[in-house]
Amino acid sequence: MTDDTIEDPRSLEATSSPRATPRGSAVVDALVEKCDVSELPLAPRNPLPRWQQIKAIRAFHTGCATLRDAGGPVTRLAPIWMLPTLVITTSPKGARDVLSRSYPFVGRSQPIYTEHRRLFGGSLFNFEHDAWLPRRRALQPIFTKRHVTRFGGHMAECADKLSDAWCDAVEVDLDHECRRLTLQVLAQSMLGLDSDARADALLAEPIIAAANYMTDRAVRPVRAPWWLPTPARRRARAASAIINGLADDILRACRADPTRDAPLVRALIDVADPDTGRTLSDLDIRRELVVFLGAGYDTTATTLTYTLWALGRHPEVQDRVAAEVAAVGDRPLTADDVPRLSYTVQVLNEALRLCPPAPVATRMVTKDFEVDGYRVEAGSWAIVGIYAMHRDPALWDHPLVFDPDRFRRRNSKERDRWQYLPFGGGPRTCIGDHFAMLEATLGLATIIRNAEIQPLDDDFPLAVPFTMVAGAPIRARVRPRN
Repeated sequence: MTDDTIEDPRSLEATSSPRATPRGSAVVDALVEKCDVSELPLAPRNPLPRWQQIKAIRAFHTGCATLRDAGGPVTRLAPIWMLPTLVITTSPKGARDVLSRSYPFVGRSQPIYTEHRRLFGGSLFNFEHDAWLPRRRALQPIFTKRHVTRFGGHMAECADKLSDAWCDAVEVDLDHECRRLTLQVLAQSMLGLDSDARADALLAEPIIAAANYMTDRAVRPVRAPWWLPTPARRRARAASAIINGLADDILRACRADPTRDAPLVRALIDVADPDTGRTLSDLDIRRELVVFLGAGYDTTATTLTYTLWALGRHPEVQDRVAAEVAAVGDRPLTADDVPRLSYTVQVLNEALRLCPPAPVATRMVTKDFEVDGYRVEAGSWAIVGIYAMHRDPALWDHPLVFDPDRFRRRNSKERDRWQYLPFGGGPRTCIGDHFAMLEATLGLATIIRNAEIQPLDDDFPLAVPFTMVAGAPIRARVRPRN
């Protein structure tokens, strides 16, 4: 491997094996006692006025940087309304402490996870530790780098069709088009849906509606009781019924027809816990299908949208990607071609740095522990400001400049692996990271091989309804390449 070869982003984060995780409460208690933090000081209280703190909380992707600039890389916010004490860290060491060293005496009992459980049931995304561990242990083999190639077969084909259609257009909304592409790929390659129109009509709006509802509930200091049928709750429950119903239909069809091409569904049917041999029930499979649909939709679509917009703003980088793809040959791209697309992967890594799908990572603290030299008390929320850390001038040279070469191997050697966390870190890192990178690499390379992208706007507005997404249409002019 040469100095110019991209370092896999997953090697920049800790990857703890679920099998190595403490299982019994006695083991956890022993670890906590071994790491006595009672003498450590609490994190410094943030000096911003209360109204500025509230404003920062409501926009955590940018708000964490505001809180850091005022209070340092570890800062504490006293309880606000019905929220508990918040401890925000934007340092690599703090990120490691919260996401890895504190594990498993942090939990997922925050409102966003509670609302997700209410709408979609328990799953890998929202389980607490005891339920999460066996599920992660069972599902992990499905999403290894070697196995996800089974799910990536449709990306190049769908991206090729999409970019061909773009070449006849004067102007497109990159965000809308990338969402269509991602949803079609998920529907076909993972679920076996053979109708693009059906996927668009049945899934797009319900996924967005449910995400907006959960996030809105999570940030409200006062929430209407769950049993009260508010208009927003009726819409969210209707969205949940549509998504769950489609997952049920797919699962029944796969069980009825063993020849149906639905790789992810087949994998979930066949999966078993390696320790107990226990398989997933149909209810468990449906809930995980719903999670993978939601998690894979916004995240990959926004990554592609941002990357295409950035390439349009940097035509010299776009030309390098086009030349790299052209060298592969004039044929459909496959997973076997990814090693020859190292610069394309660098471009995606840089896009993920500036526009990470999850701008923050939150944990509910169940036992006192240390975060970068400070004590965080049980009952607090520990928050890692990933977006703020990715753009921190103390960690990155010219952090707002789009520069894929910063991810060449020789430029990454001295970088702290915890300052770049596009897929989170620690034991609960995103299980679908390999699939997401495969999908995005093949999609981006195929599109740039076919089309030249010229954005019509200088800014890329961001919003965080659930994951980070484009806050407005991303207009661009496209034309056939060559």
